[in-house]
Amino acid sequence: MSVLVKEIQEALAVLSIPEKAAFFPRFFKTGKGEYGEGDLFLGVTVPDQRSVAKEYYSKISLEDLSLLLSSGYHEHRLTALFMLISKFEKTKDPAVKNEIIDFYLNHLKHINNWDLVDSSCYKILGRYAFENQKEDLLRKLSASEDMWHKRIAVVGTMHYIKKGSYHLTKEFVTNNLKHSHDLMHKANGWLLREMGNKNEKELIDYLNIHYKEMPRTCLRYAIEKLDEDLRQDYLKGRI
Repeated sequence: MSVLVKEIQEALAVLSIPEKAAFFPRFFKTGKGEYGEGDLFLGVTVPDQRSVAKEYYSKISLEDLSLLLSSGYHEHRLTALFMLISKFEKTKDPAVKNEIIDFYLNHLKHINNWDLVDSSCYKILGRYAFENQKEDLLRKLSASEDMWHKRIAVVGTMHYIKKGSYHLTKEFVTNNLKHSHDLMHKANGWLLREMGNKNEKELIDYLNIHYKEMPRTCLRYAIEKLDEDLRQDYLKGRI
């Protein structure tokens, strides 16, 4: 292990809160058979992880980030992703951006819980795909059998939504509308809601075609910000 990686791990260990270390395994479902099975927690809050990432991101190499992102400790992985995001956002060198994208794709197996996915994928992969017309990077993940890959794809379209582009979000939600896991229902509904926040007509048009086949959780997330009467119409199947 490099000196810098050890220093970062020690910086995080100092910030550990015992109560959080006891709570996080339950919150992130780390029990046998649960989606986060086997994940380990130090008990460090996200703001504290961001502070550590801000201090070290410019110093750390991708080689050392790989060590940190391969750790069994959740906070090591999330802090590594925060640093990777900063590296991606700060560089103007296309070659460096390409290198970061390759790194991200080569470490997908370690981006294996919803917060790791949601905090990083649209800021790195989604933005890159949008700016370089490489939608197939996301499309391939959406078609994967791995749930986290599917979630990376649909949440990755957040960048598209922010730029006023909605076709990819609708494509991925539709392709995985009947997925068996609640975490996909929530992700799909969340991205539809974000689309509606940007353009309500796009959401309404989509709902009018698909809402009756949506899992209930997905529908509730999608319609959360709509007028209450309209929400009730969708919930009660009156449209």
